[in-house]
Amino acid sequence: MSVTYVLVEQLDGRPEPVTLELITAARALGDVVAVVVGEPGTGAALAPELGQMGAAQVVTAEAAGASTRLILPSVDALHMLAANNPGPIVIAANARGNEIAGRLAARLASGVLTDVVGINADRTAHQSIFGDTIQVSAAVGGASPLYTLRPGAVDGVAQAAAGQVAPMEIPGATAKDVTITSFTQSAQSDRPELPQAKVVIAGGRGVGSEENFRTLVEPLADALGGAVGATRDAVDLGYYPGEYQVGQTGVTVSPDLYIGLGVSGAIQHTSGMQTAKKVVVINNDEDAPIFQIADLGVVGDLFEITPQLIEEINKRK
Repeated sequence: MSVTYVLVEQLDGRPEPVTLELITAARALGDVVAVVVGEPGTGAALAPELGQMGAAQVVTAEAAGASTRLILPSVDALHMLAANNPGPIVIAANARGNEIAGRLAARLASGVLTDVVGINADRTAHQSIFGDTIQVSAAVGGASPLYTLRPGAVDGVAQAAAGQVAPMEIPGATAKDVTITSFTQSAQSDRPELPQAKVVIAGGRGVGSEENFRTLVEPLADALGGAVGATRDAVDLGYYPGEYQVGQTGVTVSPDLYIGLGVSGAIQHTSGMQTAKKVVVINNDEDAPIFQIADLGVVGDLFEITPQLIEEINKRK
């Protein structure tokens, strides 16, 4: 069986949740080779967990200073592997992953499909396009086709494999490198990361204020163990930070449950959430477009309904 390379997403010495999704999707194409790029010793610490996820082999592509360099260490590692033993490459569809995929496609003379939502054994992939209104199957050429997988699009399923460690040295920094000189980590929330969240509570313009996000949207998210999202209008009005924006110019989510509070349903927002398995909305405008894609729609005052909903959920815990 052929090999498939997966670029491991990691944070604080642990694989991020999207890594299991990448390994699960890549399994259809061949034995999974998980590629860990970082400082010396990084890969060995991650190998046992990656093996339990389904990696037959864990390549530890390491070099001193790799953690302070952007993009190139990962591009170099995957290029070296695929040039020697060609095979498909699966990467997370985020800003970093898409740039890595583009550079690799040029180096390897292979095609690339971005933001796919599923990968098939025949090397075709599913894409959800035009604001997630049309599903297509696309094919890509080359000995090492590249796919960037939308976080949350595939349910990660662990399937234990050998996880054999294979060390590999990668080139050090050159004049082409962009190096991080300082880094301040943002405050970490106890809520799940928005792209991977199974429950998303989104607030729109109708929420009315930053304070109402704190007193209505956030408590409902916490009651359900979910993440908070916001529409572009809510972000532009300063109700919630921009990194939580859901939509065409924000994050795409595919949760099991999406609840929209005061969300009108503009295409800019719905294109980023309409693949949710269940959509519930509360809005006082019965003609709001969001009701057209809702599985359950409540026409009413969110300021009356939401506190009652939170209270009832907490009662049943």
